[in-house]
Amino acid sequence: MFQCNFVRNAARLAFLICCLSTVWQPAASYAQGEEDVEALKQKVGELIRKQQYTEALPLLEKLAVADPEDPQTHFYLGFALIAQANTTKDAAKRRALRVRARTAYIKSKELGVNEPVVDALIHSIPPDGSDGRAFSQNAEADRLMTEAESLFSQGKLDDALVNYQKALGLDPQIYEAALFSGDVYTQRGDFQKAEIWYQKAIAIDPDRETAYRYSATPLMKQRKFDQARDRYVEAYISEPYNRYSAAGLTQWAQATNTNLAHPKIDIPTDVTFDEKGDAKINLDASALLGGKDDGSFAWISYGATRSTWRKEKFAKTFPEEKAYRHSLAEEADALRSVIALATSDKKVKQLSPSLAKLKKLSDEGLLEAYILMARPDDGIAADFPAYLKRNRDKLRRYVVDYVLTAGGISS
Repeated sequence: MFQCNFVRNAARLAFLICCLSTVWQPAASYAQGEEDVEALKQKVGELIRKQQYTEALPLLEKLAVADPEDPQTHFYLGFALIAQANTTKDAAKRRALRVRARTAYIKSKELGVNEPVVDALIHSIPPDGSDGRAFSQNAEADRLMTEAESLFSQGKLDDALVNYQKALGLDPQIYEAALFSGDVYTQRGDFQKAEIWYQKAIAIDPDRETAYRYSATPLMKQRKFDQARDRYVEAYISEPYNRYSAAGLTQWAQATNTNLAHPKIDIPTDVTFDEKGDAKINLDASALLGGKDDGSFAWISYGATRSTWRKEKFAKTFPEEKAYRHSLAEEADALRSVIALATSDKKVKQLSPSLAKLKKLSDEGLLEAYILMARPDDGIAADFPAYLKRNRDKLRRYVVDYVLTAGGISS
């Protein structure tokens, strides 16, 4: 969701990363030939910190030739190429620059870059380098935004800010105009004003992850890790299937030595359907072995319940949908049927660890949140936007109580 414009503004992410780390660690000692490379790296680092990506591009291209195995060179080359694309009017040349940027990110990953966002960067750029959606349906506002992105890429932040705010005046719903204004103030070190603009972006679209994630950067820089955590959590629960929101939470976890995990729940059965819609239920034989008194036998209900949904219940529950899909309601019903069967049997002395965790999640009202965050497929994910609108608090509780505590182990 909302990745289209990222091909236009990836360069600002380089600054957000630089806020939290050094671009290159200087070598302790080097020979004459290496000295030139190190000097180039230092110059590039200064240009990136000043947001002067287009000026950094030719130096990064030299570095890629002089030191082709350096992963950070390719990583920042990708940002510089995106910045150059932002200033390029010719559509074919823009696409070519973005293709090169994507290749640079892939190369950086192959060479060992472990920034949490590198996968998101690769997937955010279409393989053909095509343009994203417009910023606004208002032609003048869109022109101002495009020009502002070009100015931002050249380090002309004051001029970019003027354009962002003019565009927002013409179209008060341009999320990026408020968001990028916050970036300018972050670059200036005016975190108070940056926060004001990030909050304006959040108010425009509270279900979009980017402003929550960007607003965490000044907090991380000030080592306000608890406040930053809350922003990353909001980003993650807004768009859990977005690689950037997950990368933001991972970045916070790495900085705070926090182990992130969903609850470890083993479901010993799966269900597939043939062309006629008949169910094929594969159940681990160990769940049916005699002598078990932990409720494992109850997993037989999972497949039976899902089969009922496929045959009749989906059509009754979602009459407006023409084709069957695996829904959140179906998965929750199937899991609850297992819990009900296991807990109703007096022979069950103690639930298996997986069933006990499922029961706890269900009792706390978090089973649907667990399914959406930990076990989504395309069908289940289709139910996420509606669930978010009504149950943001439950998604937040699930992430805080479980994901941030290594799956509930440390809670």
